[in-house]
Amino acid sequence: MHRSTLFGWLRLALLLVLLAILALYVLLSSPRSVDWHEPVQVRIYPINADQRLSTSRYIASLTTESFRDIERFFAREGARYQLALSNPVQVALAPPITALPPVVPQQPSIVEALWWAVRMRLWVWRYDSWSGSDSDVRIFMSFYDPDNPLGSQHSLGLQKGMIGLVNGYAGSERQGINNFVAAHELLHTLGASDKYDMQSGKPLWPDGFADPVQAPLFPQQRAEVMGGRVQVTPGWSLLPPSLDHAVVGAATAIEIGWLAAKEDTPDR
Repeated sequence: MHRSTLFGWLRLALLLVLLAILALYVLLSSPRSVDWHEPVQVRIYPINADQRLSTSRYIASLTTESFRDIERFFAREGARYQLALSNPVQVALAPPITALPPVVPQQPSIVEALWWAVRMRLWVWRYDSWSGSDSDVRIFMSFYDPDNPLGSQHSLGLQKGMIGLVNGYAGSERQGINNFVAAHELLHTLGASDKYDMQSGKPLWPDGFADPVQAPLFPQQRAEVMGGRVQVTPGWSLLPPSLDHAVVGAATAIEIGWLAAKEDTPDR
């Protein structure tokens, strides 16, 4: 066998071994636990997903203050559950990232999902633009011009790795919704589960409703953050305009360690 061919096969074999090790690590790694003894440090990484000048200008205008209502939301909801921390989540804005994350596969097989998770971790390792203190959760927020529909793009949060991918619109009038989606995905990284029907997108009663014992039940005025929407009528739900119209329900509070399973829920 020619020497260059042999070296080529050796390099390929080494790469496959490294990828297998990384895949095994992703598969077997345990989610990082949060004990709420100190604030969860969250870093927001903006990405110009459609490469439009208008999107770039909006990203350039962002400051940490643009995401401050995420902190206020967790502080308000943590106080309802008598959390000892007055500021359970602290957010900072990282420098923009120019590279796009790996495309999330639609209805992937186990192998495809694992391969995507490996590629995602490699992408994060390569393009992490934060040079400050350590972060607990990294939220990569891909921005699109409001005239550019998101289509089939999905936001998601990974508890293993504590990584969130958020798709949002580049506009100050849309930032409230962007932050709602970011809080939803952030809670996924902390162990919370979705509380809406995967087919219709409607919140599931009772855990996906902000006020499940309200009488009459409709219209709901707020969204349970993991329910994702405000159920106005039995057949109509909508995204809340901001986190001011959202709450952390009891089921979500149990999942993230704010409430013991047998405790009474707080006053709403």
